[in-house]
Amino acid sequence: MTTVILLRHGRTTANAGGVLAGWTPGVELDETGQAQVAAVGARLAPVPLAAVVSSPLDRCRQTAGAVLAGRDLQLQTDERLGEARYGDWTGRPLKELVKDPMWKVVQQHPSAAVFPGPEGEGLAQTQARAVAAVREWNARLGPDAVWLACSHGDVIKAVLADALGLHLDAFQRIVVDPASISVITYTETRPFVLRVNDGGGDVSALVPPKKKGRRRRRADSDAVVGGGAGAAVT
Repeated sequence: MTTVILLRHGRTTANAGGVLAGWTPGVELDETGQAQVAAVGARLAPVPLAAVVSSPLDRCRQTAGAVLAGRDLQLQTDERLGEARYGDWTGRPLKELVKDPMWKVVQQHPSAAVFPGPEGEGLAQTQARAVAAVREWNARLGPDAVWLACSHGDVIKAVLADALGLHLDAFQRIVVDPASISVITYTETRPFVLRVNDGGGDVSALVPPKKKGRRRRRADSDAVVGGGAGAAVT
């Protein structure tokens, strides 16, 4: 089983100002965001990570840097984890965009939404590239790896929707706050979504257990009938 921790970047000046930042360069964490990522870095410190992979945008690189503190790992970037390309919407206030006819499409039928302008992409494209990135990193890092992907709200929601087996048109039902973690374990049969929008829970269950032997009582991809007993209490 490969486990990915999806970390949204901390709050930015654009988030606080109600502006859709997109791929605008130079958008960084504000004071609140810096405190958020310091806290999430400390939370995740006990979890051994095989890799930390980030969107190339500044706000994600800053956030991932807080997780890397004290670890013997190099930050790796992957453009496929970058923000949705909002095209002509980029840099505009949300209070203006809500009046755009495209807004209703994004809200109600995001699978059909293609952002305007030569730099715009469809949300379906965003999902496809992000899911491909996660699955390729899973394959590269191996079945026992726990790794972290630092990305953006809509991108993480799209990956979660895929793992949950939801149509992209339902992805707006998912909430992913700044500096929250969401966790997916991928098996041969199916993904298991372990956490969504976790802003402060205990993470000890993400530490891989010590192996006691080659054989396990059930397949890793089997769901526990009845729901199971939850994570082991230490």
